[in-house]
Amino acid sequence: MEKIKGLINAPFTPFDRKGEVNLEPIASYSNMLQKNGLVGVFINGSSGEGYMLTETERMMIAEQWMKVSPKEFKVIVHVGSTCVKQSNKLAAHAQEIGAYGIGAMASPFPKANRVEELVKYCEEIACGAPGLPFYFYHIPALSGVFLPMLPFLKEVDGRIPNFAGIKYTFESIYEYNQCRLYKDNKFDMLHGQDETILPALAMGGAQGGIGGTTNYNGRELNGIIEAWNNGDIETAREKQNFAQEVINVIVNYRGNIVGGKRIMKLIGLDLGINRTPFQNMTDQEELSMKKELVEINFFTRCNIF
Repeated sequence: MEKIKGLINAPFTPFDRKGEVNLEPIASYSNMLQKNGLVGVFINGSSGEGYMLTETERMMIAEQWMKVSPKEFKVIVHVGSTCVKQSNKLAAHAQEIGAYGIGAMASPFPKANRVEELVKYCEEIACGAPGLPFYFYHIPALSGVFLPMLPFLKEVDGRIPNFAGIKYTFESIYEYNQCRLYKDNKFDMLHGQDETILPALAMGGAQGGIGGTTNYNGRELNGIIEAWNNGDIETAREKQNFAQEVINVIVNYRGNIVGGKRIMKLIGLDLGINRTPFQNMTDQEELSMKKELVEINFFTRCNIF
């Protein structure tokens, strides 16, 4: 299967002031991401508050992203849920509307305790869209499933025909590299931590990734890859350190899903509030976060809307 090159963005779901899905900003959203060098989106995932969306809402959002995005812009639909039958249905819908691919994180309840259980879960989802590449979304911090990924790859190999690879959002660069090396880079290992793009390039040979802070810092994150490819290690290091500075700010404001979504408003694209149980930022917190971002010169380097 095709190996994705470049950065895919994990977009926020736009809501109105009442917390209802607002499809209107998605066209401008898609254009902005393309303008800043992103090559696609991974929608309805953790950044998109996917588990707080109804099945109908998830389908509506997927249809809108497909409607407003050009063919070369890769739309990958996260279809994971606590109900495998629902995930299978969402996968089939993604294939019907012509999405590039599908993905699913491990169900947070009930948790898979063995590799075989996780493989079976993915198998039952992936068969809903046999014509699309399926990516497993490995994010133990949210799913609570800390199973080893190399044995997982060995088990899915030859069993799930449309298995494409892993969106790897975990701290172990060693495991990431071992998975990449499996059968001479057979599967697509999409790096998923914006704070460690440079070491993944250096050790893991990463070519593609899926990020959350790419929503507003995609230019700098793409710059890391460009500098690395040009042999400019100092520039790559400076941009990676800057990306970490941005992350150091948002962790003070409930992380990317809450703080990052509010940053979108600050750069010109208001995507509304977060859904319960997330606690929305106050206006005072927004001012405080903006001040911290100004201090690191974020607004001279962030994505251009």
